[in-house]
Amino acid sequence: MSSSPPPAPSAAPPGQSHSTPAENSPAPAPSERAGVALPGARIGRDPARAIKRGPSRLPPEVVAATQRDRLFDGLVHTVAQKGYANARVSDICQAAGVTRPVFYALFASKEDAFLATYRYGTSVLLQLMDEAYASAPDWRSGAREALRVLLDILAAVPAFAAMAIVEIDGVGAAARQERDQLLDEFDRFFASAPSGLAPADREELIKSIVGGVYSTLRRYIVSGRTADLASALPMISYFMMAPFIGRDAADPEVSLTPDAESSAIHCAALDRSPTER
Repeated sequence: MSSSPPPAPSAAPPGQSHSTPAENSPAPAPSERAGVALPGARIGRDPARAIKRGPSRLPPEVVAATQRDRLFDGLVHTVAQKGYANARVSDICQAAGVTRPVFYALFASKEDAFLATYRYGTSVLLQLMDEAYASAPDWRSGAREALRVLLDILAAVPAFAAMAIVEIDGVGAAARQERDQLLDEFDRFFASAPSGLAPADREELIKSIVGGVYSTLRRYIVSGRTADLASALPMISYFMMAPFIGRDAADPEVSLTPDAESSAIHCAALDRSPTER
């Protein structure tokens, strides 16, 4: 069973929007476009997703998808609270309100469940970042808005932030490989960045910037400042822009203020139940 959210359009370079027949109609809010929920945005025992005992009129695949989503949430909260090493399958099942047989029907092991949750959650996050990036008029605005989405969402769902950025370190080689692949995905937010560097040097610069941003996120989360991530937008935005446009041109980034309305929209996108798989 796939752990990917409904496909989103690939990110176009800022200023080059994807044309549609309804090109002139207002764009829907992110919460309407996403239709998916980030693992950890809800509790596993969410009453709205309870499955009544006895014969069900729901198709088996719908039941399985609901149980899987509840396990995603249960795993995120359990791992964030106990740490990956101390989180038992029974703890995850209790947090999700499902049985161990159901868990093992969906996942081969705790590590398998962690990796599935990580892949799904990061795909949701990247989808929202892609949409913000593609809708911006230029690279600078697109990179900033994609970063804003990232910071807003991690601040809004601290359990996912802890699970995906801190606890992943203790999962094993497969999880570290997944993390490295994710960091490579962030290269696309620099595809339109101005630069006179040779391709190899440009690639190294981008990897250094992405690594520096990731390290900053981890430092905030480890030190208990996940809620402050949104306020780090000016500093991190400057760090991202300056190598490409120069320090003087990047100075206005330092005076940025968090967009409360934008943050609320991004957060609203996280508590929607999946509409399709």
